[in-house]
Amino acid sequence: MKGNYFKSIRIIIRNMSHNHSTVLNNAEIAENRLADLRKKGSLDEVRKFKIQEKINSLIKENNILSSKVVKAKLELIKLETQQGKKQYQLPDKTAFTSDTLLVSSSTLEAIPQETKKAKKEPAKKKEKPENASSSVDSVVDIRKLDLRIGKIIDINKHPDADSLYVEKIDCGENIPRTVVSGLVNHVPIDDMRDRIVMVLCNLKPVKMRGVTSEAMVMCASSPEKVEVLIPPAGAIPGDLVSCEGYPREPEPQLNPKKKIFETCAPDLKTDDKKIACYKGSPLVVPGKGPVVAATLHGVSVK
Repeated sequence: MKGNYFKSIRIIIRNMSHNHSTVLNNAEIAENRLADLRKKGSLDEVRKFKIQEKINSLIKENNILSSKVVKAKLELIKLETQQGKKQYQLPDKTAFTSDTLLVSSSTLEAIPQETKKAKKEPAKKKEKPENASSSVDSVVDIRKLDLRIGKIIDINKHPDADSLYVEKIDCGENIPRTVVSGLVNHVPIDDMRDRIVMVLCNLKPVKMRGVTSEAMVMCASSPEKVEVLIPPAGAIPGDLVSCEGYPREPEPQLNPKKKIFETCAPDLKTDDKKIACYKGSPLVVPGKGPVVAATLHGVSVK
């Protein structure tokens, strides 16, 4: 009994001694390695290496993301261009070179206001061309009148005015225009039916005794007589009437406050050959001939 007890004690002590030696040996090895690392400064090097490795990883990641952003912008610009969205060219921030960067209108919305203002300032240099354009727009002459050829396809007397005709005139558009003319006392209704006429098409529509008139039949007029002007042979509804020296720039609709027709009217007359003219320049259907009066010369056209 006692023999077994002491045997067990010896085994425990031996094992403890072995483990203690192992611990001491491992501690000595670790201490030696730490001392060696301290001497060589390896800990600092490892730390620096790890930090630099992380920095390099972040730089690489940023480069990849930047590349993706550039590709995404180019793809956006391509798609917007295909959809007809306007693109703007901005100068490179780093230098004034011939290279420019395309920026879409949606991208511009994200630019800070101060930057936008800075971009807009150089545009002040364009004031002269803009002023020149506005000066052309301010010119009031026959180029602002939309004169066309039309055909009267239906005509009746105005239900509430004995001196007025109500006509349907084909001006080469999808829908005929309703026109009210004060010609009952000057031109028989049978002479008006199916007649080819010259029409002023951009007057502001106005009601005449309850019927809206959308244009005006142009006539040669004197105090004694009124004649509907005669377009050249071969003229058809929708043909444009031009005046040499005054390229057509008709307003979509004449503004009554600007009195454009009233300004032109004194210079609209028939010449001694009965040709309708503006300041002596004939009104013509290009390639077909001038617009004329039947007998009246030297009288107003209105």
